[in-house]
Amino acid sequence: MLTALHIENFALIDQLDLRLEAGLNVLTGETGAGKSIILDAIDAVLGGKANQRLVRSGSQKALVEATFDVPSDIHTWLAEQEFSPSEGALVLRRELTLGKTLRSRSFLNGSPATRPQLEGLRQKLVEITAQGQTVLLGSGDRQREWLDGFGGAPLVAQRQQVAKAYEAATQAKKRLETRRKADQQRRDQLELLQMHRQDLEQAQLDDPDELDKLAQEHDRLNHSVDLQQNSYQAYQILYESEAGDSACADLLGKAEGILIDMERYDPAITSILGMVSEALTQVEEAGRAINAYGASVEADPQRLEEVEERMRQLKGLCRRFSRTLPELVAYRDEVVRSLAKLSGEGQSIEALEAEVEKTQAALTDACDQLTTLRQGVAQQLETRLVNELKPLAMERVQFEVELKPIAPTATGADGIRFLFSPNPGEPLQP
Repeated sequence: MLTALHIENFALIDQLDLRLEAGLNVLTGETGAGKSIILDAIDAVLGGKANQRLVRSGSQKALVEATFDVPSDIHTWLAEQEFSPSEGALVLRRELTLGKTLRSRSFLNGSPATRPQLEGLRQKLVEITAQGQTVLLGSGDRQREWLDGFGGAPLVAQRQQVAKAYEAATQAKKRLETRRKADQQRRDQLELLQMHRQDLEQAQLDDPDELDKLAQEHDRLNHSVDLQQNSYQAYQILYESEAGDSACADLLGKAEGILIDMERYDPAITSILGMVSEALTQVEEAGRAINAYGASVEADPQRLEEVEERMRQLKGLCRRFSRTLPELVAYRDEVVRSLAKLSGEGQSIEALEAEVEKTQAALTDACDQLTTLRQGVAQQLETRLVNELKPLAMERVQFEVELKPIAPTATGADGIRFLFSPNPGEPLQP
């Protein structure tokens, strides 16, 4: 039932707080006092049509907030719609804001709600009937509520069992679907990582410094002729000159001989002689080393092409994975570890599928029991209604409660229609 209504800047009402008590509440007042505006506000907060005239003149925003005490079936509906659980009270709020167009926002227990959701909830909460309107008897949901209410406590209890079974089956399906999505994501990730591992293993990434080493080798191969010529020139200068000029080793040898003669007359020359002798030894070693280096340098176009191709391959991989070569080597090892972990996570989802089957079977059984109860109650209602109408000169009246199988819901697996024929020869009609 509606327990409280708060209105701000709605039509003629600047602000109103209305508290309603259990039982019959009557609003009285003279024409134009605003009684119908209160009904318009209730209609609006439950998803009714809105226009700019509903925002009070001089205001930019209208607000209507309604609080309801709700039965258990509303809690079930809220769970089906994935709204936050309600603890006894259900709070609906609608805001109308003026702008270039009228902007409307609705909330249910603080969460945004769509108009279709409000319309579905409206049927369960209120019925607004104005003068000249026919009471809405044709709603299948309403007729189900009336039939179940006529059935009393046993039927209501079984319906609660159906609601619990439906919730269990729904949650089991969600868990299975979540697991299937996670499993698909795992397979997709496995496929991607396997492709990465294949590419990286084919590239034989063993040395994180390989690119630097290849760059050095590339420079050496690309300038092999210059290196040969320069090493020969250096050898000539250091060790053996063919141009008639004295090499460093020759000059140091001459200096060493002079210092040896000087040492005989002055021991102070000994330290200088040692430095020159050491320099001569180093120059001779450097000459032999540069000579050997020059002999080892060879032009190798094939190797140069191989180095360039390898560098292109490594740089291409670095660009593709947006990593440096050392990072790429580490990533390859990470891929191997991830593959081992993901491959071990491929557990069967049979347990979840079995749970879905179990909860679905329990729901089907609960719905079957509810259907059986409804069939018995339907016969009682048919007999009771016909007997009530006969004294009103409707001796040949026909009334039938039609139950048709539908997909299981929180209220059972029965589509319910009341069929009625007031006169003989007329077919039963909803």
